[in-house]
Amino acid sequence: MNTRFKALVVSEENGKFIRRVAERKIDDLPAGDVLINVKYSSLNYKDALSATGNKGVTRKYPHTPGIDAAGIVSETSSNKFKVGDEVLVTGYDLGMNTSGGFAEYISVPTEWVVKLPKGLSLHESMIYGTAGFTAALSLHNLLQCSEEKIQGKVLVTGATGGVGSLAVALLSKNSYNVVASTGKKNKTDYLKKLGAKEIINREDVDNKSGKPLLNRRWKAAVDTVGGNILATVIKQMDYRSSVAACGNTSSPELNTNVFPFILRGVNLLGINSAETPMDLRLKIWHKLANKWKPDCLNKIYTERSLEQLNEKIDLILQGKITGRVLVKI
Repeated sequence: MNTRFKALVVSEENGKFIRRVAERKIDDLPAGDVLINVKYSSLNYKDALSATGNKGVTRKYPHTPGIDAAGIVSETSSNKFKVGDEVLVTGYDLGMNTSGGFAEYISVPTEWVVKLPKGLSLHESMIYGTAGFTAALSLHNLLQCSEEKIQGKVLVTGATGGVGSLAVALLSKNSYNVVASTGKKNKTDYLKKLGAKEIINREDVDNKSGKPLLNRRWKAAVDTVGGNILATVIKQMDYRSSVAACGNTSSPELNTNVFPFILRGVNLLGINSAETPMDLRLKIWHKLANKWKPDCLNKIYTERSLEQLNEKIDLILQGKITGRVLVKI
């Protein structure tokens, strides 16, 4: 097909990575079972890495980032979908080395595509996007490791970011006593609107004393930042509690010791949303569309066009984005 469409294209020129909205052809897209007319995407930290030339995320340029996409099936050779179906794609290789959701069209394998669940609009699905799916997967895994309802304080680090904001909202929706950690002192009202019962400064979970254990504070935790903050949180966990680790915006390094694990029975749960099996993926999206759907979803995002993304890409890498950036294509 020679049909042309609009996309954000990142090109490597004289050692620099240039972002511009340009025309592409559907024939240029990778071969796939499902061609989707994208209506919404969202901005994630990984998208910003791809958009600035991080070869650990994207090997070859020119490239269109966007690890999230929601839209309408335009063509398909799959018997699982039909033209006109509303669908979403998050994770797998979309937006990494496969042309991504910052475009009017994507072409992907059947195995990546989720039919939009009842109770969720395309717009709402991308307020969630990978960030919301990751937060929900974190909650799911925490519950799997708990023999009964988690009683006591549940910590969320990096609470004003995309994953953090949605983790606060989802945990609060499920009636947990959420403590939000953030370095943004002016975001107290925002976090309370999402349901946080208490807001603490990130310095409270960034202990540099070198002690192998710290006072027990948390019955469960979702950590979105990694590094010394994750190491501190592990040392502060209560007996037989769990930490869901799903980010590394602070650092990918983790310097800790075995005492929290062998003396307190702490579980460290790694959250990998990109390769979630489809049966679990469908289960999580069904919950996000129904009983886990926060009432405050419309307070978590700002909406931008492809042409307005440049500034937001730079800001998310600097940790200066609150909540989610929804991309209207």
